[in-house]
Formats: sequence, C-alpha cells, structure tokens
Amino acid sequence: MNSSPLWSADLDALRFTAGNGGNCLVHRRAFRAVLRKSPLMEDCIAFYEVNQATFQGAATKKIEEHCIGDGQNFHLNSRQIRRGLAMTGLAEILHDQTLDGQLGA
Repeated sequence: MNSSPLWSADLDALRFTAGNGGNCLVHRRAFRAVLRKSPLMEDCIAFYEVNQATFQGAATKKIEEHCIGDGQNFHLNSRQIRRGLAMTGLAEILHDQTLDGQLGA
C-alpha cells in the first residue's frame, strides 16, 4: 500500500491511500483546526509525514466504524485527527507547542 501523501489542488486537500485501498482526503481546513494556524500545503504534508501512523490509524478506525468498502474514498475531519493524536498523547504536545509559538504563526 502506497501511503505517500499527494496534494490535490482542486480539492485543497491532502490525499493518501488508506487501508481499504481507497483515497483518504484531509482538507486544509481540517489541518487549520488541528494546527491552529492557516497552513500552507507544505505544512499539511509535513504534519502528515511526521504523524503518518496517527492518520493511518484514524483512517482505519473510520473504515471499520462506518463500514467503508474496499476502494471507496472518504475524508477525515479535524475531530477524527485530534482523537488519533490524543490516543498517541500528541494532542497536548501539539497544543502546547502552538501556544508557545513553536509551530509558527
């Protein structure tokens, strides 16, 4: 499974291959809510790459909970991403770094 992220300019979203073989989309607005800043495309891709396991886990959870079939496309919203980050303990770290200005303006 190739989970290298691609940017879909027409959808303004990051796209990666999920466990069901479909595309999982994460819109820039979801990244904005998680990162608490207006991210550039590069910011979204970098955040995905650092947290790839979290995104894949959130995608797997959505596939299972919503009975998403093989090859079907779907999206993750900011709540689903935050839940995945919370499961790994990264939500508080991300929040603290954002408040400290470590993640940029």
